[in-house]
Amino acid sequence: MTENASDVVVQMTDVHAGYLPGINILNGANLVARKGELIGIIGPNGAGKSTLLKAIFGMVKVRGGEITVNGESIVGLKADKLVSRGVAFVPQTNNVFPSLTIEENLQMGLYQNPKAFAERLEFVTGIFAELGARLKQRAGSLSGGERQMVAMSRALMMDPSVLLLDEPSAGLSPVRQDDAFIRVSDINKAGVTTIMVEQNARRCLQICDRGYVLDQGRDAYEGPGRDLLVDPKVIALYLGTLAEDAA
Repeated sequence: MTENASDVVVQMTDVHAGYLPGINILNGANLVARKGELIGIIGPNGAGKSTLLKAIFGMVKVRGGEITVNGESIVGLKADKLVSRGVAFVPQTNNVFPSLTIEENLQMGLYQNPKAFAERLEFVTGIFAELGARLKQRAGSLSGGERQMVAMSRALMMDPSVLLLDEPSAGLSPVRQDDAFIRVSDINKAGVTTIMVEQNARRCLQICDRGYVLDQGRDAYEGPGRDLLVDPKVIALYLGTLAEDAA
């Protein structure tokens, strides 16, 4: 498929990456995220889903292939340089500063451009309205779902080109999981290109524009989320009963 380069925000081409010398977790992974898309990444445990995000964010050694953001290579760049290039990452755990207030956490997200705080605060509280009334509350006193909101808000403060989310529903109650997926959709609808790794494959595929199924560090299947949700091969191999009542 020929890509319209002006629409492509993130492109991974034949990426090999791993943590230990000589051992790759990603073995030829490919991914394209276009402007405004919500991309979902699913697959069995150990497939390399989180490693894929960490490869984009410079947290794992890329040994082969190419990763570009807005047409420029980012392979080998450190986190601060990636943030300035428009890449934001929300890890699954330890994603807030518990001793700081919500407001101070948001300020940490904008350390490279503090003058834009008021403008970006208006944007994030437009998505997470409840945070606006609780800016002086310490993040350590928040529930898991509330911390997730703070973490996503902090990542959005720098007005990123792409937001990387590592299992935003992990560890949350079913109600809070639904809320997390709604918030991810709201972020995407606000114009933020989003790449989300999720264990809750059914809900992930329901809300994403396109999905990638990883297996052994490669993209085994790719397509519109709703198509993957009802694909017999994807159901048999990765979704099981999770997709039986999906539409």
